[in-house]
Amino acid sequence: MAWTRKSKSTPNRTYRNQHRFEHWYRNNQVYFITAKTAHSTPVFTCPQACHIFWTAFDHVVNIGSFTPWITTLMNNHYHTLGYLKIGDNLPKMMQALHGRVAKQINDLIQAGELKFTHSSRSPHQPLRPFWGHKGKKTYFDGCIRDEQQATRAFYYTRDQAVRAKLTRHWQDYPHTRLNIQLAHALPRAIQLNAFLRNVPYKRYQSPSQD
Repeated sequence: MAWTRKSKSTPNRTYRNQHRFEHWYRNNQVYFITAKTAHSTPVFTCPQACHIFWTAFDHVVNIGSFTPWITTLMNNHYHTLGYLKIGDNLPKMMQALHGRVAKQINDLIQAGELKFTHSSRSPHQPLRPFWGHKGKKTYFDGCIRDEQQATRAFYYTRDQAVRAKLTRHWQDYPHTRLNIQLAHALPRAIQLNAFLRNVPYKRYQSPSQD
């Protein structure tokens, strides 16, 4: 069994009868990663913001040993599913991605060069914090346990725009990027033994289920 390093801000495992959230940093692992803008602000409704995101994403995956299978960017969040070779690269990759995107977009907002719709914020007010959901969680990572979960995560990510009724076919949505076909990704993940098989997800369980 490969070793898993976990992030912890406190030694207490539970809070209000729920297992505390923690990031898992694990080598040779298929990961599902998602993040949302603070207050669900629809920043990615404008082309400039989307371009900034994809430029940063392409940069950090190249240096972070992460190979995306499928990624979708929506107006206030994104999902990506892929293979991470070195677990300790995950926090560095996420910090670089989120830091680049937040700084560059906020710089454009303050300069009056970027405006996004459906927001009550003043035109030149930067979004700070930029990322975040439910307290200090700036992103969520999940280690994929088997082929079935990988398949579900793949199609869930791929069909985001279809479910949101933005398009009838996922291929027509410009911000869904397919890097590796599932038919190729699954056999390779199996060959690498990159699924977290037979390990309970205690962070999703109540103390009575531990």
